[in-house]
Amino acid sequence: MAALWTWFIARASQVRLPSAATAAMAVAVWMLYAADRLLDAQSSQQDTLEARHIFHHRHRSAFLASIFGASITLALMLPRLDTQSIHLYLILGGLVFGYFILIHAARSAHRMPKEIAVGICFAAATFIPTVARRPDLRLSLVAPALLFAALCSLNCLFIYAWEHPALHPALDSSHPPHAVTRHALRHLRPMTAFLVLAGAALAVLDPHAPWPIPLASAISGALLLVLDRCRNSIQPTMLRAAADFVLLTPLALIPFIR
Repeated sequence: MAALWTWFIARASQVRLPSAATAAMAVAVWMLYAADRLLDAQSSQQDTLEARHIFHHRHRSAFLASIFGASITLALMLPRLDTQSIHLYLILGGLVFGYFILIHAARSAHRMPKEIAVGICFAAATFIPTVARRPDLRLSLVAPALLFAALCSLNCLFIYAWEHPALHPALDSSHPPHAVTRHALRHLRPMTAFLVLAGAALAVLDPHAPWPIPLASAISGALLLVLDRCRNSIQPTMLRAAADFVLLTPLALIPFIR
């Protein structure tokens, strides 16, 4: 998904990326995802783990070996990336590393708004290759980037709400979420509806923003609302998979990109 959005953002902005850029994105995001699941499983009580954490914990050795191999692969790809992209990724990587330390090492880790941070970092990573090659596009891509960051955060928040139904709308818990997360959980549907309308408006009314990006975000937001309506009739594992699946909307817009 990260590789798809990286390529899609560049293509919608009429920027040609080398295959190494999208491949490196896929490898780096998988490494972060796997490492986060392993650290979550290590720092949480076993009876509070979700299915994905249990799976990673059971196959910890295999995942650690795969992460090591992926890190070597990523290092070999770096010379094929442009210098500006590497500089921006190093800045973002430093922020992500610091956040990992806070989340998994600090005593107040559960007080950090993880879902919000994930959305911001994920969106930033997917836009970096495009703005690194075309700095002149930075201003026109600000609104689509903020919209996509909001979509990614809403995706995480919906998954959190579905996996913690007793917390929806986050009224009480022995480990309460961050105040920002708690507020967002209370207003998930209206915020997502606003995102859908804002994305559609941006795609139609802003002549400077590449219209496929906000339109894809709007469609994904609408599909999240549909999933939330149908959540009680879908198996939890399938529901979470579907939440990620609705972010693949760029595939539907590829034929309309010149």
